[in-house]
Amino acid sequence: MRIQIVDAFTDTPFAGNPAGVLLLPKSRAFPDAAWLQRVAAEVNLSETAFAHPLPAGEEGDWALRWFTPATEVDMCGHATLATAHVLHTTGAAGGTVRFAARCGILTATAREDGTITLDFPTSPLTRVDIPDGIAEALGAPVLSVHDTGPHIGDLVVELRDERSVRALTPDIRALARHSRRGIVVTAAADDPGLGHDFVSRGFFPGAGIDEDPVTGSAHTALAPLWSARLGRTELTGLQASARSGLVRCSLRGDRTLLTGRAVTVIDGELLTAP
Repeated sequence: MRIQIVDAFTDTPFAGNPAGVLLLPKSRAFPDAAWLQRVAAEVNLSETAFAHPLPAGEEGDWALRWFTPATEVDMCGHATLATAHVLHTTGAAGGTVRFAARCGILTATAREDGTITLDFPTSPLTRVDIPDGIAEALGAPVLSVHDTGPHIGDLVVELRDERSVRALTPDIRALARHSRRGIVVTAAADDPGLGHDFVSRGFFPGAGIDEDPVTGSAHTALAPLWSARLGRTELTGLQASARSGLVRCSLRGDRTLLTGRAVTVIDGELLTAP
């Protein structure tokens, strides 16, 4: 079976967030979850996506699941972008693709300029008290904390400025006590003239990932947060990891559109079948 490694939310190889993508034969069911998890552990990236075409008459065109090296996740943006990129570059699909996933129907639309736009559910934000110990775990003062609800299960933590976000060297084990999946740290851009409105970093010890390079799903919570702060529905987020990546966000009420680019860096063969 053909397996590809795709860098998502970037058009530059070795930047953005790499994802494994494995397209499976048409079926009504995935292979055993234990086998999917072993493949994801072998690929050893933040996420590996598995997709298979669905029979005619189903609500989606392709079924889609995502696994970190340690566990299956309910929603993943960058690996969905990577999967859509593979479908379009290999000719397996064109135009808009509907994915049937654990979090519902997600769509991905490829455009002539090379961008792909994902249509995801907006994550509901609830402001909560600042948890005891979270500032110490991050090593920085905290301005506010928001819970993101059931879709992604993160805490969004606001810091005072972009410099503080970039400088973080958090205690990952201590952060693991504060969220089901992870902690997304964010601040307004120091200089919006540089092409982004806000910055973020994502730490996901609950999913076996110390720091995720670019987290598309987190932007379904970051978009409504910064839309309310900045008074605009069109925003660009920079995830300021070592690899870095840009996510263009369009808030549409209960849906958030995430737009980015992707590039295939490895194209190979998986020799072990389910």
